[in-house]
Amino acid sequence: MNYIRWISGLVSVIAASTATAAGSILLTGADIYTVSNGVIRGGELLIADGRIAAVSTHIAVAAGTPRLDVSGKRIYPGLIDANSIIGLLTFPDTENSAKPQSHMFQEIGPNNANLVTAVAVDPDTVAWPVARAEGVLAALVAPAAGRDAIIAGRSTLMKPDGWTATQMTIAPKVGLHLYWPETAAQLEVLESIVAAAREYRVEQLAGRITVPDLKLEGLLPALERRMPVMIHTRGVTNIRAALDFSQRHELRMVLVEKPGGVTDAWRVAPRLAALQVPVIVGKALLGHSRRWVAYDERYTAVAELAKAGVKVVVATNNEEHIMTGGPAVAGNLHNEAGIYAAWGLDAETALRAITLSPAEVLGVADRLGSLEVGKVATLFVADGDILEASTRVERVWIDGREIDIDDTHHTQLLKKYQRKYRGEPKP
Repeated sequence: MNYIRWISGLVSVIAASTATAAGSILLTGADIYTVSNGVIRGGELLIADGRIAAVSTHIAVAAGTPRLDVSGKRIYPGLIDANSIIGLLTFPDTENSAKPQSHMFQEIGPNNANLVTAVAVDPDTVAWPVARAEGVLAALVAPAAGRDAIIAGRSTLMKPDGWTATQMTIAPKVGLHLYWPETAAQLEVLESIVAAAREYRVEQLAGRITVPDLKLEGLLPALERRMPVMIHTRGVTNIRAALDFSQRHELRMVLVEKPGGVTDAWRVAPRLAALQVPVIVGKALLGHSRRWVAYDERYTAVAELAKAGVKVVVATNNEEHIMTGGPAVAGNLHNEAGIYAAWGLDAETALRAITLSPAEVLGVADRLGSLEVGKVATLFVADGDILEASTRVERVWIDGREIDIDDTHHTQLLKKYQRKYRGEPKP
C-alpha cells in the first residue's frame, strides 16, 4: 500500500510540473493570420488562462500584463497534420524494419476496429520536438494497414507536448480508418464485417449480448455516423466504389488519397463536392506513375479539387512516412501546402488546408485551427510566410504555454559536431 501511495505521489508531482499555469501575455506588432477572419496587420493577441482572450488591432490590458513585441513577424494558428504515424514509427523501429513484431503502426487481420492508436504512441520519440519546431502543433496519429488488413483501427489527435500519451491527447478517438479492398474477395469480407456489426447492435439493444465483441463494437460509432470513416484509397474506380459503399451504408466519409504517384480524386470532384466528402491529400513531390498524363497533374490536382468546392486537407500521409523511412517528415507539412499553392491552389485555401480545414474534418474546430477568442492558445510566431520553405518558426505556444523549440534531434546533432570540430572532448 505504501508503494502504491509513493507511485501515486510521483505521478501527481509529474502532472503538476507539466500543468504549469499559462498566465497571461500580450503579443504585439505582428501580422495576425486568423484564418477564419482574414489578416490583422500589426495587431495584438492576448493569451490568458491557456486560451485566446482577445485578438484585434489594439487590446486594452490590465497594468502589469507581460508584453512581447513581435513586430515584423507573423502569428499563425498551430498547424494540424491530419494523417500521420508520428509516435508510432520510432527511429529504432525504422532501423529494424525487417522485424514486423517491432512495428507499432499496423496490425494484421481484416478488422481491428477495437484498436486506438494513442495506447501505442511513444511520447519520447525525437519526431515530436521536430514537428513542433516547424509549427505542427497537432497531429492525427492514424493506424496503417498490415497484411490482409481492411479496417485498421481508430486514430487519436495528439499535441507534441506532455510526459505521457494521455497528457498529449487532444481527442482520443477521432476516426475509423478503412483501407479500401483491392480484391472482390476482400470487399465481400468488408461487407460481412459491416453486416455482423449491424446485427450485433440489434442484439445489444435487445440486451442479448453477454460477451462483448470489441472489434464489432469499435465499428458502431462509425456506422451510427458519430465518427467519420477515413477511407484510404486511390484510382477513379476505387474512389467511386468507396463513395458507393459510403452512401449505401450512410457513412460520414473522408477520402484519404493513398500515396504512389496516382492522384485521381479531382476526376470525381463534382461528386465529392455534392456529397460533401473532404479529401486529405499527401505529399506533392511524388511524381506520377502514368506516362501519358501531364507532368504537373500531381501538383495541380489539389487546386482542381478546391475549385470544384471540395474541402481539401493537406497532410504528410502516414504511409508516406513508412515509404520514406521515418516520421520526421511531419515537420514538412507547411512546405507541402506551399508546393500546392505554387501550382494553383489559392494561398488562403492552402493555409486553411493545414489549419482550420483539418480541425473541421477532425471535429476540433471549436478549439483549434484559427485564431479566435475562446479557442485554445495553440499558435506560433514565424519570421515570414509559413508557405515558404525558407520561413523559420521562432516561438511556439501550446495550450497557452510557451514551449522550447530549440532542443530537437537536429540541434543536438549540431551542438555535438560543433564540439567535435572545436576539438572538445566527447561528453
